Amino acid sequence: MTSTATPHQAGVRAPVWNQRRDDKARRLSAVAHLADGCVLPTSRMVEALELLLAPGDRVALEGNNQKQADFLSRSLARVDPGRIHGLHLLISSISRPEHLSLFEDGIARRVDFAFAGPQSLRVAQLLEDGKLEIGAIHTYVELYARMFIDLTPHVALVCADKADAQGNLYTGPNTEDTPTIVEATAFRQGIVIAQVNELVDALPRVDIPGSWVDFVVVADRPFAIEPLFTRDPRHITDLQVLMGMMAIRGIYERYQVTALNHGIGFDTAAIELLLPTYGASLGLKGKICRNWALNPHPTLIPAIESGWVESVHCFGSEVGMEDYIAARPDVFFVGRDGSMRSNRVLCQLAGQYGVDLFIGSTLQMDADANSSTVTLGRLTGFGGAPNMGHDPRGRRHPSPAWLSLITEDAPVVRGRKLVVQLVETYQKGGVPALVDSLDAVEVGKKSGMPIAPIMIYGDDVSHVVTEEGIAYLYKAQGQEERRAALAAVAGVTPIGQRADAARTRGLRERGIVAYPEDLGVSPLQAKRSLLAARSIEDLVTWSGGLYRPPARFRSW
Repeated sequence: MTSTATPHQAGVRAPVWNQRRDDKARRLSAVAHLADGCVLPTSRMVEALELLLAPGDRVALEGNNQKQADFLSRSLARVDPGRIHGLHLLISSISRPEHLSLFEDGIARRVDFAFAGPQSLRVAQLLEDGKLEIGAIHTYVELYARMFIDLTPHVALVCADKADAQGNLYTGPNTEDTPTIVEATAFRQGIVIAQVNELVDALPRVDIPGSWVDFVVVADRPFAIEPLFTRDPRHITDLQVLMGMMAIRGIYERYQVTALNHGIGFDTAAIELLLPTYGASLGLKGKICRNWALNPHPTLIPAIESGWVESVHCFGSEVGMEDYIAARPDVFFVGRDGSMRSNRVLCQLAGQYGVDLFIGSTLQMDADANSSTVTLGRLTGFGGAPNMGHDPRGRRHPSPAWLSLITEDAPVVRGRKLVVQLVETYQKGGVPALVDSLDAVEVGKKSGMPIAPIMIYGDDVSHVVTEEGIAYLYKAQGQEERRAALAAVAGVTPIGQRADAARTRGLRERGIVAYPEDLGVSPLQAKRSLLAARSIEDLVTWSGGLYRPPARFRSW
């Protein structure tokens, strides 16, 4: 007869299934005397964190591309390291000084992140000094995905524009990472604390329900936000104009690319500003560049105003673009209140599966087209580029651009996403960008990483554009021919010097390499005068005065 005895009846200790919930209840009760409902006092935030946190906790600290929970990060940096230490930070963007002061003081020990940007030098130094441990350098989506798997936060420190007395949050145009971080924390019995700019009786809309939020606190000043996606057209060079012309003629027009994502460099800004001029001269309006997964780049304004753009879904917002976005609801995703609703995770997924082309820049590329922004002494990270800069093999919906990269004639074939890398052969200071070995390989070894921190793997790259021409790598037969194609557009770099003139002629005849003259592009026409806007002031004019750039971008 089969036994029906429970573990408890059989003398085995019954499992406990609500330890996380009990732990949360204990922590919340420890600060109950400080709170008025769900509202914590601004002046006692450090004390509250010392009561809520425990050594070794995983803490998701919202420091994304733009919106920063800076009051909470500054408060966290003031806790007593004797009480709170060894924290494991989950932070998409290490961008504020106190983010790293946490490691210098021992409050935090380990970090999983996606981007370091302005703090990349300090990250490298702290790693070398043994004060910081890196779990991994992630892509954005990868880091958030792990919050639902093996890196679930014990505590989440996030920010929003407004809250009401019930803890409902209004994030405004910069929704970004907040809903994802909150959901991963709240639904596994973690504690969610949101700093807000103000408490109000009625919100314009509810972006995050109060039932997901444990506490709100009014910050001592409005949360920090950076204009990371503004590129002043004054800094776009003739060389970048040339590369933009080649990209439009040799890639966008050739493959009829309608759905796409751009990086945030000056080279892709040049492409955006060439659409109303050079693109129009080619008769491409309505045929290319209609649907975008893109931050609201001010350099896209002329293309929007001249009728090129049908839709833009955004990862985040951009300082000064609020009124313009509200006035163009047919283009941007906005709510009834007129403000945009961005979402980094959903836009990353759109940029991964919904677009036909990703185009971006890199600091270094090797002979196999592997590229990285991690260089010696600088752990910059990757952001979302690896999410969008690869060929997602789960895609099934066809489009002309996706189908056009099929190179086999077989009963079962699949299309391919266009993954384009823009690389000027030499960086500032005469340093070659195309190198035999990426700095990332040495950095990975020194840091004890099991794999080198590569941003985009070469086998995902379909095209490389330099000032010399375009390498159509997806057409190459075998790795050796791919290397020859890349060398053909690598200029006088060490890689370029290995190019064989006779072989390059053959690659050009087969359409695997194209120089400007092969594309009908004249370098003599590649001048800044071809840009639809050549200054921030021009962008303001294009917007009808709706774009209000930050003061540092104003020269008038």
